[in-house]
Amino acid sequence: RGAFGQVGGIDIVEGSDVNLERILLKYQMAFVSWSKLVRSPGLGGLRYCTRRSVSSSAGGTGSNLRLKLLVFLGSTRPNRMCTRVSSYVVRSLEQRGHQVEVVDPVELDLPLLRQPVFAYPAGKAPKVLLELEDKIKAADGYVIVSPEYNHSFSPAIGNTLSHFGGSCYAFKVSSIVTYSIGQFAGIRAAMSLRPFLSELGCLPVSSIFSVAKVGEVFNADGSFKDGQDEKRWDGYAAKCFGQLEWVGSAFKNHRQLVDPFSSSPPNEKMEDRYMPESK
Repeated sequence: RGAFGQVGGIDIVEGSDVNLERILLKYQMAFVSWSKLVRSPGLGGLRYCTRRSVSSSAGGTGSNLRLKLLVFLGSTRPNRMCTRVSSYVVRSLEQRGHQVEVVDPVELDLPLLRQPVFAYPAGKAPKVLLELEDKIKAADGYVIVSPEYNHSFSPAIGNTLSHFGGSCYAFKVSSIVTYSIGQFAGIRAAMSLRPFLSELGCLPVSSIFSVAKVGEVFNADGSFKDGQDEKRWDGYAAKCFGQLEWVGSAFKNHRQLVDPFSSSPPNEKMEDRYMPESK
């Protein structure tokens, strides 16, 4: 019915006929953290206020922006550059306050995709896949680090992500990181990843962190080589990861308010109809 003050730039509103849940659902205010809902006898109605937690210009995050993130590596070949890029990515994300874990198909020794996890009889999928499925479901978002193969993303990324159904990734956020030893920075891989990730349900943010001539940019440990403009590179990464945490925190907060699968339920678990001989 009207504002009588502000907290952190947000109006404090009074009114006894406010249905807070309906407001949240109607306006999709997932990024706003509702902090107080108290009865105010002196004002004759409900009083509520909100607060925002905003990332600082230095790249730090407020508590409700901290995300659990998986970084998927997209190269399995010897002498791969992927680990250089991913080391920088992980360090950047951790400095922003996020919990980060790397998914490396080489270290995990992931099998070649024969059938997705949901096609196995219950509990019969390989242990490494069941454990990774739990991590994917628990994550708030994903960072895909991929080189370019045949003008598209790498087979390693397709093999890793396709072991799991879309409901594992759904209603989450993703960001794309590409690289190349040449001048094009793997940008065609990024364009191929956009529809792929969208169909999985983990919507990619618009900003892409792409690295051309990667061997001239990063050392083996992910540090910058001499002569590189570190501030410029950090700025590119900050834009990409800033979008990741903004959208990711919005999705995370709204998942806590509303079960996304209530209106968009996952498909029922199917039996192994494609490869019955494997039973």
